[in-house]
Amino acid sequence: MPKPHDPVSLDYLDFRVWGRRALFTDPSTKLGGEKLTLPIPTYEALIGIVKGIYWKPTIVWVIDQVRVMNRIRTHSEGVRTIHFGKAGTDRFYYTYLIDVEYQVRAHFVFNPHRPDLAKDRNYPKHMQLAHRRLDRGGTRDICLGARECQAYVEPILFGTGRGYYDHQPDISFGMMLHGFDYPDEIGVDELWTRWWKPTLRNGIIDFPSPDSPGVARKFVKSMVPIRPSFTAGGVTA
Repeated sequence: MPKPHDPVSLDYLDFRVWGRRALFTDPSTKLGGEKLTLPIPTYEALIGIVKGIYWKPTIVWVIDQVRVMNRIRTHSEGVRTIHFGKAGTDRFYYTYLIDVEYQVRAHFVFNPHRPDLAKDRNYPKHMQLAHRRLDRGGTRDICLGARECQAYVEPILFGTGRGYYDHQPDISFGMMLHGFDYPDEIGVDELWTRWWKPTLRNGIIDFPSPDSPGVARKFVKSMVPIRPSFTAGGVTA
């Protein structure tokens, strides 16, 4: 069990996220009609959550740990999807995680590939803003992997409370998606996927950093980052 920390520390952002269901889609099922959730949240899904709390292009969020609080359970539902371009619908089955709750610890680093934003590299300012947005439930809607999986966030001391997998034997999940390397964060006009083998130890998963040698990478395609242009009238793409 980790030692609880002060949630207002400027070294990290600790929060609780929970919801009725989650869908961390297995990439092998993403192109078909059926969707099957992974048993645990991916690094990329947690990045999406913390960006929903607070994000600026000046910073790059890093997920340190996630703690699984509830027992991992799934539920399948029949879903009707619309045929685009023709009449009718298809019926597929989506398998969700249900009654999910996680504790997350994250911090950020400054994006080295955005020298144009160097004047905005003020760590205390951004971390204080992140804590304020967390106190208000985030900046944008929070989702657990999919838009229909609405969730909620609040500050919490990481490691407090009782989790279902505390003091349980280790659980290994095999090769699993870690996340994506986007061109605006790696300085190369390419999109890559990252893969790793997570292990749940005492209910906690320690994430390696995206540049860790223990993370495998696979090239996806060439991609040019899209950055907004700022004008007197606002922001235009």
